[in-house]
Amino acid sequence: MIKNILGTNDFMEFLRGKSATFMLCLSNTKTADIAGITQAGIPGQIYLTPTLDSEFVTCGEVRSLENIAQTPKGVPTPAILTRASHLLKPFSNIELLNLGIKNLPRIDYFQTHEFGISVSGDITTGANIDAMDVFKKGLDFGQEYECKDDYIILAESVPSGTTTAAATAVALGYDCKEMFSSSFKEVPDDIRNKTIENALFNIKYEDDIFAKLSKVADNMLIFTAGFILGLNNKTKLILAGGTQMACALLIVNSILKQMDGHLKTSNLALCTTKWVYEDEKSDIKALLELNDLKVNAYYSDFDFSLSEHPALKLYDEGEAKEGVGAGACVAYALINGISKKELTKKIESLLG
Repeated sequence: MIKNILGTNDFMEFLRGKSATFMLCLSNTKTADIAGITQAGIPGQIYLTPTLDSEFVTCGEVRSLENIAQTPKGVPTPAILTRASHLLKPFSNIELLNLGIKNLPRIDYFQTHEFGISVSGDITTGANIDAMDVFKKGLDFGQEYECKDDYIILAESVPSGTTTAAATAVALGYDCKEMFSSSFKEVPDDIRNKTIENALFNIKYEDDIFAKLSKVADNMLIFTAGFILGLNNKTKLILAGGTQMACALLIVNSILKQMDGHLKTSNLALCTTKWVYEDEKSDIKALLELNDLKVNAYYSDFDFSLSEHPALKLYDEGEAKEGVGAGACVAYALINGISKKELTKKIESLLG
């Protein structure tokens, strides 16, 4: 039920029966305010998406709004896949990383790591990030963090994050604008392309990596790159996501190339959903192959073929696809003995 994108299956097989810490990066970028750029949440309240996702994953309910976040088409947040996986095979720990959100989640007991990072700006006018500072905070956190479990599943909730990721990768010199996925089935290419074009217009020839990241990236991408380098292979780490996490790896790759550095990647992997892997309008495999780092990559072979719920069927039709670590969390459940049928029924039960 876990399929290879790159590398071998040894990494995931080794993790059977092992304990995991689930980390969720929460971040807002004002790029999400651009009309039509994202459907990852409630129109007019997209900024609440990371807040609601974190509340639902940890506590099984949303507290900052009356109802769980869903798109205008009625697609429920991928957090339902993550929550269902946790209910059937609980993570040993869930920790939240505040990487710049407007509204803090109303959560007690679960550890929230604070870094003093502000919401990033709209990339069309400049994200206005102190990229070196955010990167260093990720680096320091990775160096200092002591995992209580066998491995870390690192996920994200960043509305419009695939757009900022595409702009970032192109700004760093990778030919990959068409390789990034979207929460839409019908990708608003005209809006996305114009956004990326306007963002790249702000890049100057003399800008170094961090100057570029300050203008066109988002906090999650930069922090995650720092965290990967700070962790330095000491703990097994699954990047729980699709093309956004692949972009974080490209940032690592660019920094290492500039520094003439090296990173062991035997403890590093990426895991996403079947919907991202099979998406005809993006290419996660090609994106990963642009990287000089050799990282094992997987997707969970899970869909809603066993469900008749119309909202869940929208996933199989190409809506949403990934987020909140859905692919890696489903993989976590599957390698720990949870069946597709059990997982489907649990997800359905969360929708009432």
